[in-house]
Amino acid sequence: MNKLQKRTVISCMERQSLLCAGLLYEMLRTARRPDSKSNWKVLIMDKVTVKIMSCSCKMADITDEGVSLVEDINKRRQPLPTMDAVYYIQPTKENVVMLLSDMSGKTPLYRDAYVFFSSSVPKELVNYIKKEQSIKSRLRAMKEMNLEYFAIDSQCFITDNTMVLEELYGNEVMTRKGDECLNVMANRIATVFASLLEFPFVRYRAAKSLDPTTMTTIRDLIPTKLAAAIWNCLIKYKALKNFNFPQTETCELLILDRSIDQIAPVIHEWTYDAMCHDLLNMDGNKYVHEVASKTGGLPEKKEVLLEDHDPVWLELRHSHIADASVRLHDKMTSFVSKNKAAQMHGSRGGGELSTRDLQKMVQALPQYSEQIDKLSLHVDIADKINKIIRDLGLKEVGQLEQDLVFGDAGTKEVINFLRTHPLARLPQDDMSAVYNMRFLEGSSDSKKNSLAAFSLKFDVHKKKHGLRKDRTDEEAAWQLSRFYPMIEELIEKLSKNELPKSDYPCMNDPSPTFHGRTQSEPAKAVEPHAAAHSMRSRRTATWARPRDSEDGYSSDSILRHASSDFKKMGRRIFVFIVGGATRSELRVCHKLTTKLKREVVLGSSSLDDPPQFITKLKLLTANDDLSLDDLEI
Repeated sequence: MNKLQKRTVISCMERQSLLCAGLLYEMLRTARRPDSKSNWKVLIMDKVTVKIMSCSCKMADITDEGVSLVEDINKRRQPLPTMDAVYYIQPTKENVVMLLSDMSGKTPLYRDAYVFFSSSVPKELVNYIKKEQSIKSRLRAMKEMNLEYFAIDSQCFITDNTMVLEELYGNEVMTRKGDECLNVMANRIATVFASLLEFPFVRYRAAKSLDPTTMTTIRDLIPTKLAAAIWNCLIKYKALKNFNFPQTETCELLILDRSIDQIAPVIHEWTYDAMCHDLLNMDGNKYVHEVASKTGGLPEKKEVLLEDHDPVWLELRHSHIADASVRLHDKMTSFVSKNKAAQMHGSRGGGELSTRDLQKMVQALPQYSEQIDKLSLHVDIADKINKIIRDLGLKEVGQLEQDLVFGDAGTKEVINFLRTHPLARLPQDDMSAVYNMRFLEGSSDSKKNSLAAFSLKFDVHKKKHGLRKDRTDEEAAWQLSRFYPMIEELIEKLSKNELPKSDYPCMNDPSPTFHGRTQSEPAKAVEPHAAAHSMRSRRTATWARPRDSEDGYSSDSILRHASSDFKKMGRRIFVFIVGGATRSELRVCHKLTTKLKREVVLGSSSLDDPPQFITKLKLLTANDDLSLDDLEI
């Protein structure tokens, strides 16, 4: 492993813990009484902040900070008048009413309250709290945390707007629900920048009619409307006197929507990460793993988290599943070869050992139980995935997907495939998903070019036409990994300052003649020399998976001991996709972080695998039964 990889890996672990550290240290550790022998407290949250906390912290972390009980603010709770309460809640009127109900009057539920809001608090709610005199003496802290986003991994967050397709793309006009959805997204995105103390150049995909007779629809304006809403939030943060928000731009934000790439959400990724989420019954990052019983009974079920705290996962997640399987076997072989007892045990059978044989050898070695548990988990997962791939014949399906996208297959190949597979007749709801793709048709030239090629017509005597072209600067190691999402090209152009400003305008641009510029003129958001290094001194830069660790701990030891004296990376690049991001797009952001030496962070309303996205398409129907109350006037 080279020095850059070592530096980036340790940076990854540091960055992944930032959100958790913010919640724990700024909230829970400040809620302490120096004169008290016991600092046990109650943590009270709403349904949104519970999800935010669960994405960032483990229950053991919360308990270690003195929390003895976690409660839901919307449920009836037992009085605990000798304990303090920490409120981590959204700044809504309903939550403030519950807070005042808990802490006002002669008999409050708790001794004192430390109140932390997840985002900016409206003035009317502040005034509402001030009016309640009895709470003043019991309110030991009240602070805006600006943490209302959901950390998926070290370089990905979501706003958890799971119904965004239905609420924004199913109607010809902006409804009240759609407007609320945009505002929630904007507010949560703004808290990302407030918590990281970043002030972005806000770029967005502009709506542009294909011809003068075509009317721009509300769907075309979604990135524009979201950019304006985010900008309004950022300006408020910038104006706060007691908030150390940057006064000049420190990073870049590019706002897109799902119309820029309709293929990425439905094509299947073949990375270890994507295969886990596509083929296994996972709940978020939680996976139920069967382990051998220590008492010799039936296997026991154990819940594990596939996340950045697992060094093996961190190393293999973006690898092709075949590559991950080979490297897991190599890890196990290396582990056994370095252990004399295992070597003696294995020498009896002779011949080359399978990964399963190697795994069984070391299970009887208790001194290595922690290392082998990590490796065994991933060996079992990889074995299960490979069996599903074989049983369902997924390689053939995957190859056809890739060939269709790159123009190497057409109608003939699809028909031949359907003849040998029981897929020839699509159910009506699947037909609805295909039909509903029309709602995601953008109005830019990029849409016109890409969708024109979305055809099954293929003539061997003519030049092939595909939705993607093979990249001459990179050679895919695996045929099933040829596909790349469109954001890869957009991020590279943004980094080089080559995005056309007429297609991707900037909210920060003060020029009154902005829209009069030529399409070919790039945005002047960041000067080339300014893009090389961030104006902000930050602890973290970028990260990538290590390539050559030999066992379950070598990655971990790199994380613990690698030098952190790396040079500052360039300005961060944030990309937000309305309508759901994909794991191929997340993989690209990790890849480009290393390639561009700029930390690339992916945000979206949700992170979907193909079945989830298709399910949302099935629910996407134009709502023709609108009332006057639904319309934004």
